[in-house]
Amino acid sequence: MSDVAIRVEGLGKRYRIGERQRYKALRDTLTDALYAPFRCFSGLLNPQSAIRNPQSNNTIWAFRDLSFDVRQGEVVGIIGRNGAGKSTLLKILSRITEPTEGYAEIHGRVGSLLEVGTGFHPELTGRENIYLNGAILGMKKAEIDRRFDEIVAFAEIEKFIDTMVKYYSSGMYLRLAFSVAAHLEPEILLVDEVLAVGDAAFQKKCLGKMGDVAKEGRTVLFVSHNMATILSLCERAIMLDSGMLVRQGSAREVVQHYLQSVISTEVVPLDRRQDRSGDGSVRVVSLQLEGTDPDKVIRCSSSLKITIGYRSEEPVLRAQFLVEIYDYTNVGIFLLDSDAVGGLPTILPPEGSVTCLTEQINLTPGRCHVLLRVLKGGALADYIEYAGSFDVEEEDVYGSGKVPPRSWVICILPHTWSFSTKVA
Repeated sequence: MSDVAIRVEGLGKRYRIGERQRYKALRDTLTDALYAPFRCFSGLLNPQSAIRNPQSNNTIWAFRDLSFDVRQGEVVGIIGRNGAGKSTLLKILSRITEPTEGYAEIHGRVGSLLEVGTGFHPELTGRENIYLNGAILGMKKAEIDRRFDEIVAFAEIEKFIDTMVKYYSSGMYLRLAFSVAAHLEPEILLVDEVLAVGDAAFQKKCLGKMGDVAKEGRTVLFVSHNMATILSLCERAIMLDSGMLVRQGSAREVVQHYLQSVISTEVVPLDRRQDRSGDGSVRVVSLQLEGTDPDKVIRCSSSLKITIGYRSEEPVLRAQFLVEIYDYTNVGIFLLDSDAVGGLPTILPPEGSVTCLTEQINLTPGRCHVLLRVLKGGALADYIEYAGSFDVEEEDVYGSGKVPPRSWVICILPHTWSFSTKVA
């Protein structure tokens, strides 16, 4: 269809474990182009010639049998756990690597930001790389000239624009790479979560620019682990899991499905959870979350009581417990740190429990997730994501029947209003 910007049909990518891909010179590329028709013809006669030993033990599929369409002007988020195949998919769409099976159609000029400095030549200056990237995108020199000052100003590297980029820091690389990708007017923009490298101010600036790009009607494919960013930028989302497309639809629906799949491990008792990290010198074995009211229900204005059971083979010296509470979009709400407020003995017995009591949480109704860290003498002993969750029940906090929903805000702030005839 004429309004499709990206079409993916039966796409798959297989890698050989422990095998390095030989560097291809220009000579090799020209030779490949010369013999391509004969390889294609041979492949039609013998389908197995294209994929040798597809079930070999030394191969792994990054993803397989992906099919989806992205329409022109859509902003689509791609989400999934690490290793789901998200970055590999963008590399294929950017023509950095070739698929093993299936195909992808790209209708429009593509700009991509996949890794810091991708597409930059280290021996060229920032100025030269801007013109090189523009030429790769098929832009004329006059078009690049028109956007040049804007690109440099956004990247904030005016003093270093004539310095070879091999001397740039990773932050400078990132600023220039994103500025080039966003300002050289690609019809399709592919962005991996390389933005996490930048500082908070630059990330905010980049996200604002991506919002502007989307409003201009250009197509954006955005890989991120930040669900709040996905929800704010994307109308639609695609979820990958273990190399398979498991869900696509509205961003909010897919994000909720993804988060629910991630926290499904909660049904496994903490002492049997395997998806954890740390040196193991201390292990969390139980977590209890409840309100301090007699019925123990957690409401908007409740105080929280958090009890953490732990176990170690020896007395625990200088233990530190951290409880991070997140919204369902993975936005942090609270950090509870035993070291910040004191109260725990310097030495804890090998087995026992610690309890944290909070003031009123003042949260809007909805689900919250809990992440646990335990440090022993400053070293990470145990780390569990999605260690538990709790639901904040609705409560008439203001006595007016008006409580904002979680989709509007996370917190409720007690406040009062007054009136005066004087103009402030």
